[in-house]
Amino acid sequence: MTHAMTPPDARPPRYRRILLKVSGEVLMGDGGFGIDMKTIDAVAQEVAEIVQQGVELCLVIGGGNIFRGLSTAARGMERASADYMGMLGTVMNALAMQNALEKIGINTRVQSAIPMDTVCEPYIRRRALRHLEKGRVVIFAAGTGNPFFTTDTAAALRAAEMGCDALMKGTSVDGVYTADPKKDPHAQRYERLSYLEVLAQDLKVMDASAISLMRDNDIPIVVFSIRQRGALRDVLMGDGVHTVIGEDRRDHARD
Repeated sequence: MTHAMTPPDARPPRYRRILLKVSGEVLMGDGGFGIDMKTIDAVAQEVAEIVQQGVELCLVIGGGNIFRGLSTAARGMERASADYMGMLGTVMNALAMQNALEKIGINTRVQSAIPMDTVCEPYIRRRALRHLEKGRVVIFAAGTGNPFFTTDTAAALRAAEMGCDALMKGTSVDGVYTADPKKDPHAQRYERLSYLEVLAQDLKVMDASAISLMRDNDIPIVVFSIRQRGALRDVLMGDGVHTVIGEDRRDHARD
C-alpha cells in the first residue's frame, strides 16, 4: 500500500490552544465607529481556517468601536458606569462575531462575565473548557465583569484560565515597534521582547496587569496584524511578520 507524501505546508501548528484578542477598533473597518460586517466576516474567515486545522480557539473582542460612538455621551460620567457601557459594547461585538462564524459553519458559544441569559451563556470555566475540547469557538464577552479592568486584562485572565499555549493579539499593525509606525517612518519592529522589557520601556502593547499575568503564567504574547489576510494562520505556523513577547530563554527553548 502506498502512502501519499505529506505536503510541505502540512506542519502542525505551533500552538494547540490559543486565545485571540482582537481590538474593537479593528472591527470598524474604515468607519469612525460601529461594526463593519465585511471586516468581521474577514476575521471570522481567518478564525475558521485555523479551527479547521484542529486548533482550539477562544476569543476576546474589545469594545472601542462601539464605545467610541458613545464617548461624547460618556464624557463626565463616573468611570465605573462608563466601563459598564464599554462591557456591553463587547457583548454586541461578540454576538456579531458569533453570527459571522456560524454563517460559515463554525460552532460558537458566547459567554458573558455579566449574566444575560437571554442572549448568551454566563461565564463558567468548566463549561468553556468543554466547549473548546469539542472544537467550538468560545467568545468571552463583558471583560472581567468588573470596572477598572481593560479587555486586555480580561484576555490575559481567560488565557490563563483556559490553559492557552499563547495569547495572540490581532491589531492593525504587524507587531511591536519602537514608535508608532504610522507616524514615524523610522520606527523599527521588534522580533522578540521579554515581559520585563515591555514593562520597563512602557511599550503600549497591553496594559501592565495583563503583561504581568502572562508573565506569571509563562504564556507568550504574539502581536500581529489581523487585517492582513492569512496572517493568523502564518503566525500559528511560526511564519509571517509578528513580535513575540515572552521570557527569552524559555521561548527560545520552545522554538
